[in-house]
Amino acid sequence: MDLRFGDSRPTDEERAAVDALLGPPESSWEGADRSDADLRWARGGRAARDRRDLLLPGLHALNDRVGWISEGGLDYLCRRLTVPPSEAYGVATFYALFSVRPRPATVLHVCTDLACAAAGAPRLCEAAEARLGPESGVTVERGPCLGLCERAPAALVVRAGEDAAGATAGGGVTRAAAVSAPATPDAVVRAALTPENAPEEPPAALAVPQAPDPGLLLLGRVGTVDPADLDDYRAHGGYTALRRAFALGPAGVIREVTDSGLLGRGGAAFPTGRKWQATASQPDHPHYLVCNADESEPGTFKDRVLMEGDPYALVEAMTIAAYATGARHGYLYLRGEYPRALERMEHAIAQARARGLLGDDVLGQGFSFDIEIRRGAGAYICGEETALFNSIEGFRGEPRSKPPFPVEKGLSGKPTVANNVETLVNVLPVLTLGAQAYAAIGTGASTGPKLFCVSGSVDRPGIYELPFGATLGELLTLAGVRDGLRAVLLGGAAGGFVRPDELDIPLTFEGTREAGTTLGSGVVMAFDDTVPLPRLLLRIAEFFRDESCGQCVPCRVGTVRQEEALHRIAERTGADAAADITLLREVGRAMRDASICGLGQTAWNAVESAIDRLGAYE
Repeated sequence: MDLRFGDSRPTDEERAAVDALLGPPESSWEGADRSDADLRWARGGRAARDRRDLLLPGLHALNDRVGWISEGGLDYLCRRLTVPPSEAYGVATFYALFSVRPRPATVLHVCTDLACAAAGAPRLCEAAEARLGPESGVTVERGPCLGLCERAPAALVVRAGEDAAGATAGGGVTRAAAVSAPATPDAVVRAALTPENAPEEPPAALAVPQAPDPGLLLLGRVGTVDPADLDDYRAHGGYTALRRAFALGPAGVIREVTDSGLLGRGGAAFPTGRKWQATASQPDHPHYLVCNADESEPGTFKDRVLMEGDPYALVEAMTIAAYATGARHGYLYLRGEYPRALERMEHAIAQARARGLLGDDVLGQGFSFDIEIRRGAGAYICGEETALFNSIEGFRGEPRSKPPFPVEKGLSGKPTVANNVETLVNVLPVLTLGAQAYAAIGTGASTGPKLFCVSGSVDRPGIYELPFGATLGELLTLAGVRDGLRAVLLGGAAGGFVRPDELDIPLTFEGTREAGTTLGSGVVMAFDDTVPLPRLLLRIAEFFRDESCGQCVPCRVGTVRQEEALHRIAERTGADAAADITLLREVGRAMRDASICGLGQTAWNAVESAIDRLGAYE
């Protein structure tokens, strides 16, 4: 790829995909001066002018229509957006769901991550690859967690094309997407060959073993309310919190959230009220709100269930957050592997807009706010908030150095508040119950309810809502932990292992910290003695190697060295592993101390805990 435009031309399909998103160009390809000195024709579609942030939607448009991104298609998109082709190529190759090499229109993504690997994903892949040869028109790709851990093993079929069923965000370009979970060879082959005839996904409520239970504060409507019906949502308490927010005023809302003790649920546990106050007090405008729905931590699927089962709750919560912080525009950055969540959120946003709950005058209060969905494309690192900002802006999803912090200079260099889905949905009971009643739930330092994603060797995997302070043993008893428990992974791949004799750990931020582990985003993954621990650790190392953005040396090199050492250990036993374990400790310390962001800083956590707490290689 070059900084300059080349001679490749787009196909009619590629041109149509880009034009559907950006609008028709001001002049045609054939009649334009195609020299690098005169790109006036490429600025067609006034709404697209100087809109670098439309690069990611444009790449999706090409990939969804054709199945891959050709040089001609990329060149056409770059001309329309006046983006250097080399930069766009760097963005396109950053994401796992895009391809810049020819491939069939149908792609079968099979999850090979922790929960699915333990449930037989390698055998599923082998069977699918054997039955879907080159003549089938399907390519099989092994990939990271699909966020369907409660139904492991899981697979996702995506078929490109103008006539594929299932619209996506992005100018009318369409694609077909079918989920198969729990997946069998017969089911994934059938879904891959005819995704439009694949059976419907089960209701989101099946991922909530406690449902239907109206007493649940965060999951009470899942399985009770029709997720497509705004009136049903309002009949079950919807928009009560927003009306109270308008009665309190922005400062009053921030005071309630602060007094409630609500901490961020994405893993960092930063006080939500402090973040909102810091953003609201910035004199620079505009302010932005970003909802991080790109949960890609292996074992995490709570945000998916909330968006699929109670989408209007997220729309309402984002509106409250925007009102409190002075934002007029919000972005929902939604994981690319969640087709049903995308469909539900698109519908909910459109209905809210049509009913005056989004737009220029929300509920007649003179407050203007709207939400734009941006679809991710398969990059774990975009869960880091500054990497997410870069992704929205049309750059590679690489983290930024801090300070300055997002509350001062975030999206497009403006003050930005970023929260994940679970954090925002917690704001609704804060306002409906009141700060004091909400703070009375849980413990003094960890207030309110918490969602836990339980998977692995349990009889009832799914999302559980418990007040902070319940023990790990109580949660696993609810989920029906099986005999022969070998280890429990808390916090996902970036978390740590605990032993079966440590189930009295209180599930709070402070309790897990005192126990030398982490709560993270709420992943609780149980493994019995049938799961080979060395292979599990190797898969974690492979995950971090694949997902490292490569920006900083400690992470770029360290994740590779970690995987290499674990490969050697997996092939040996006993004292032969001692030198590699010493090397792992040195590399792990370097990553933890010197990496730019949390990916490199936590890439050694699970391996370290397995060595020290479980005696993985003794």
